[in-house]
Amino acid sequence: MSIVTEANVINAISNDHSLDLFKAVAITKASNTDKFRKKIKLTRKQYYSRMSRMIKVGLIKRKNGKYFLTSLGKIVYEAQAMIENALNDYWKLKAIDSLEGALNIELPTEERSKILDTLIDNHHIKEILLPKSI
Repeated sequence: MSIVTEANVINAISNDHSLDLFKAVAITKASNTDKFRKKIKLTRKQYYSRMSRMIKVGLIKRKNGKYFLTSLGKIVYEAQAMIENALNDYWKLKAIDSLEGALNIELPTEERSKILDTLIDNHHIKEILLPKSI
């Protein structure tokens, strides 16, 4: 077995169809995603090629004809969900960046915290954006 790299993992889900298949496995738990293959209009070869790539990098495993996320797959799924959440708040994040850019300063932690509380609902995103206490 070859060494799995970050690039291999990201590449395995780097297009919309592969990402949709990966999310389908995560969401449906113990999934036979062949029905999903037809829904997103992939050929059998495209479907199995994408699934094989995700198996090779350790994101999913197959057991009794069903697909499951591996431990690595669960972590990657959570990271992907975080990216999706951040993209949902993209314009709010841009507004925060613009405010700091317009003022040409870094906002004090208390002010930044108030702005984040007003604009962002996701606790994990707020935690990432707030400076760590020294």
